[in-house]
Amino acid sequence: MQFLIITSVPHIKEAHQYFAYAPYVQEMNLWAKQVDQIQILAPLSSKKRSAIDTNYQHHCIKIQPVYSFDVTTIKSAIRAFFCIPINCLRLFRAMQKADHIHLRCPGNIGLLGCIMQLFFPNTPKTAKYAANWDPKAKQPWTYMLQQKILQNTFWTKNMQVLIYGAWDGQTNNCKSFFTASYFENEKEDLKIKDLRSKVGFVFVGALTKGKNPLYAIQLVAEMFYKGFDVSLDLYGEGIERSNLENYILENKLEPIITLKGNQNKATLKKAYQQSHFTLLPSQSEGWPKAIAEAMFWGSVPVVTAVSCVTDMLDNEKRGELLAMDWNLDILKLTAVLQNNMAYKIKQKKAFDWSQQYTLDFFEAEIKKILF
Repeated sequence: MQFLIITSVPHIKEAHQYFAYAPYVQEMNLWAKQVDQIQILAPLSSKKRSAIDTNYQHHCIKIQPVYSFDVTTIKSAIRAFFCIPINCLRLFRAMQKADHIHLRCPGNIGLLGCIMQLFFPNTPKTAKYAANWDPKAKQPWTYMLQQKILQNTFWTKNMQVLIYGAWDGQTNNCKSFFTASYFENEKEDLKIKDLRSKVGFVFVGALTKGKNPLYAIQLVAEMFYKGFDVSLDLYGEGIERSNLENYILENKLEPIITLKGNQNKATLKKAYQQSHFTLLPSQSEGWPKAIAEAMFWGSVPVVTAVSCVTDMLDNEKRGELLAMDWNLDILKLTAVLQNNMAYKIKQKKAFDWSQQYTLDFFEAEIKKILF
């Protein structure tokens, strides 16, 4: 089988190998195990790979570069005017040769893939929609357009759309799915934690406004001011880093707040295991990888109710939901830190639930989809 992957994820070529964002590549390697040949249409980056990048594992893999683009400024829109036809031609030619087309959405390259796949109704296809599928959520128009194309069974044929959560009105080609990070043989016993000792929080994600790292810092700082023995480690990089560093310095929060930068999988595992809570006040998520991983290692999630998060937490039986209202969230977090027994119950429930979503199970589900 010739398996075609269409994605907006930037790829890096180094020593005859291709690298990209590790969680994405780890998942794609499971798809790759089921096929003979892989062709990837993706942007190539000249940047050096970082701690959060890893390589594909397959004996027969080719990458056809496409141009990344956006239309956020006049200059970028003019560039996109020339890039889009070239990208579409490359997509069309690759789809002609493919036995299976796999789209990674949402994204600008994914959007072009959604359009071009309409010309191949007989080719088996899958689309992994890795963002919030909630039809009531505020989303960029390009995201909504991709949703409309993918779930329109009149125009889109022979397609399985993998989405996070179950939603009213979803069409029969949409399949509720999940993401996993660990194999069955990586499981370890739950490490019971206690709120009567120093309470550790972690934030894992991009340091961008959409992920709200500043709000996470402010919440933990307020708990510190209230007399709780707390700390927060933030893992990730982004354009907000310098602003966060300045805020930490100006408010003399260095003893309790630390920016750790991008770290590898092993370091994050240790961070989850040592923390009591994983704090993610994000505005938009698909299946929040950081939350699922946190639960897997016994770190209780404190997160906003976006996408399928409410279901993941079973309406707060496995964690805490933020209202994104300062006074309400402070009251909730204060009550949480004062109830050690309730914390232990939620930790155990979160751990037990997350342990079912392993990469072994994920791989078995992929086989069902492909064959």
